[in-house]
Amino acid sequence: MTIIRFRSRDGQFRLNCEANTPFSELLNELVLTKLPPIDTSSLVVKFPGPGLKTGPQYNAHEIADNTVEQLGLKNGDMLMLEYSKSEQPAGVSISGTVAINASSTGLSKPKEPTNRTQSKLDDELDKDSGLIPRKRGNLCRHNDKGMCEYCSPLPPWDREYQADNNIKHISFHAYVDELNSSTNKEGGSSYIAPLQESDFAINLRCPSGHEPWPKGICSKCQPSAITLQRQEYRMVDHVEFSNSEMVNNFIHTWRMSGLQRIGLLLGKYERYEKIPLGIKAEVHSIYEFPQIDQDDGLVLQEWEDEDKVVGLCNELGLEPVGIVFTDLSDAGKGDGSVICKRHSGSFFMSSIEVLFAVQWQIKYSNKCKWSESGKFSSKFVTCVISGNVNGEIEVNAYQASEAAEGLYKADLICPSTHPDQMFVKETTDKRYVPDIFYTKKNEYGVQVKENAKPSFPVEYLLVSLTHGFPESNDKSLFVESNFPIENRGYLGESQNLSSLYRQLETAFGSNVDYNDYDKVCNELSNWHLLFYLVRETHVLNSEEVSLLLKSVATKDKDIISRLLMSPGWQSLALVSRG
Repeated sequence: MTIIRFRSRDGQFRLNCEANTPFSELLNELVLTKLPPIDTSSLVVKFPGPGLKTGPQYNAHEIADNTVEQLGLKNGDMLMLEYSKSEQPAGVSISGTVAINASSTGLSKPKEPTNRTQSKLDDELDKDSGLIPRKRGNLCRHNDKGMCEYCSPLPPWDREYQADNNIKHISFHAYVDELNSSTNKEGGSSYIAPLQESDFAINLRCPSGHEPWPKGICSKCQPSAITLQRQEYRMVDHVEFSNSEMVNNFIHTWRMSGLQRIGLLLGKYERYEKIPLGIKAEVHSIYEFPQIDQDDGLVLQEWEDEDKVVGLCNELGLEPVGIVFTDLSDAGKGDGSVICKRHSGSFFMSSIEVLFAVQWQIKYSNKCKWSESGKFSSKFVTCVISGNVNGEIEVNAYQASEAAEGLYKADLICPSTHPDQMFVKETTDKRYVPDIFYTKKNEYGVQVKENAKPSFPVEYLLVSLTHGFPESNDKSLFVESNFPIENRGYLGESQNLSSLYRQLETAFGSNVDYNDYDKVCNELSNWHLLFYLVRETHVLNSEEVSLLLKSVATKDKDIISRLLMSPGWQSLALVSRG
């Protein structure tokens, strides 16, 4: 295989070819898939000369009928392109004699799905090639301005790069790009959706015309056998908590009561630069559900404020991005150490916890234009706070795999009494369970298939993520304060007007002096205080609520000043004193 490089005002391109490949094929691929709309009659190709000098130059049509070998081109040669741009759409065919309009050839860039929406972040990542740059190495035989197969950029799904950098899973968009590279090749005339949601349920409306299961079954309605493998990609690569105090405040409930706790992670999804085309979940606050806490678990109560919480999130440009729960037990040594329950010899997430994560992921599904259904899996994450092997409190982040979502939707699995095992349900009159297998390496290191019935390791449905904190707290939207956190009544913490005024008095003094705008904005930038203020007090009207949220989001002194002078805020200060 030979690599020929082309440099133009619109970038540098690499094309693969053989010695007997007609040069017209390379030019057509450039014009159809790489370059913007150009006037092909003006296309000039400059060949390399001795040293760094430019050699002879030809009009593209003069050399189009020659092969790569006939033109004397070698692997890694760099050709310069000059041309005039055209207002007509890109897509022409170059030969030695004729220039053909693209509409007559049917050649175009790969089609993309239409009328399907997804997040702005996903749109941004779709436009990014995600190529991994490489520096000139010992095997390179060219100058600093050259490029060869040893230093050319790698695709974001490159397995060797993944292994060298200890990346366990490639990013979701790298996975989609890899599928598209084979499914929807550049220059292809049709589009095939590279993603399809897992559907393991029997079709009760079979087009063959027979009676539905259990009275009838055929190859068209019967689901195929399922082979479970560890998912090679992950929808989110990293979970970033905006500050450590937020996590400490959440763990504080266990320290005070010895009872477990669960909360909703509020934040947004952003690019994660440490992984090619990566995504991270930025967590800015933790909302604590109504719940009954126990020393070995908890019970979620009816969440009446769901619409209020999600609505306020959206107004602040945030959304629910995950859940977090504790599984902590004091080691009894008096030094603050905890028992290590989750490790490679036991489990990392139990089967019931995985299904709990699946339910949340289905609730917050991921809109995706590359899927036939317009959605695919979820970016929702699950974090577990437990003890590590050193007896320290540690956060671990996970997601359930897309296959886990499909198995749950088809009602094929349920939790097991063994936390590290997922149980496969039996076939009934209402449920058909196909053969399910999973692959593993045996004692000889050979990959083998195992029957998943009656149960299989839960790790086949689990994807691990990295987590951490930012280098600085500048990106944090909220700050932690002493204002009571919601639904902590059993700890003696309650949100009311008295606690609100105590917070204002602590922050600004008994006279509630608001001259220091930076301090005012900082004290108001607390999720729990904002939620109580906006959704529970009803003292501020809609315009004043908008000013309050803009103050927190923008830190603009003029907006803060308008808020503090508003009648609603003045009334709030008066009522809270009472």
